[in-house]
Amino acid sequence: MYELDRNALRSTIALITGANRGLGLEIARAYVAAGASVMLCARDAALLEAAASGLAATTRDGQAVRWEPADVTDAARVAAIVDQTIRELGGLHVLVSNAGIYGPFGLIEDVDWGGWVRAIEINLFGSVIPIRAVLPHFKANRYGKIIQISGGGAANPLPRISAYAASKAAIVRFAETLAEECKGFRIDVNSIAPGALNTRLLEDVLAAGPDKVGRDFFERSMRQKEEGGVPLVRGAELAVFLASAMSDGITGKLISAVWDNWVSWPDHLEELGGSDVYTLRRITGRDRGISWGDR
Repeated sequence: MYELDRNALRSTIALITGANRGLGLEIARAYVAAGASVMLCARDAALLEAAASGLAATTRDGQAVRWEPADVTDAARVAAIVDQTIRELGGLHVLVSNAGIYGPFGLIEDVDWGGWVRAIEINLFGSVIPIRAVLPHFKANRYGKIIQISGGGAANPLPRISAYAASKAAIVRFAETLAEECKGFRIDVNSIAPGALNTRLLEDVLAAGPDKVGRDFFERSMRQKEEGGVPLVRGAELAVFLASAMSDGITGKLISAVWDNWVSWPDHLEELGGSDVYTLRRITGRDRGISWGDR
């Protein structure tokens, strides 16, 4: 278990998207508790203001909480918020890209096409756009942390939730690619798989019902709700670790907050950097003891 250091993010400034509820808000709480100043953004201004006000009441000397409503697919608005963060808070060291939706539920030939495209825009473009906005600052300072929130769709098929699955797989591979592009700039880029969370997305699944999401997935979701799911704090702890100097040099990885022993990874930087472990890769026949499928 990761023990939160109240000074782990002292003097760190972070921009967090989708920060008005769920995992995004939990990460914001953990960042403030660890000493960071934060800029929060999300689409629902009322919820965002309430979240920011609550966080501001927990700050210590030298910390600040700012908030700005934004649609992460609006490149001009996102760029303005990045500039505002740097101007008002004195810099920017960490981007947490958390904003995301499931999109429409159902078979691909039946779902609303506009809703499907919108989910791709929010989950994929809404992650790439903030990254494009922060990179010039990170590269100029030769340091930065980019933390992408992944999801079950990145590593496993999700029938009837295809926009989410496709967009999450795409953004994880983008993060791996970006990590390569940023080599030499001391910019670490990683994705977090936070586990099965009881958030608004779970409520969306339950509201859609078994006919839309499939009976097996619906019943698993019902059990998850009843059992409580993975605590939000697990993903938030990993987000603190990845924002801190402890994780310097860990990059290009898809990290499970629940199953991976990421606390020990700083002791194995050379091995991590020279391997494709904890990344998206094709499974070959040899990987599963099948001799007839590979040359």
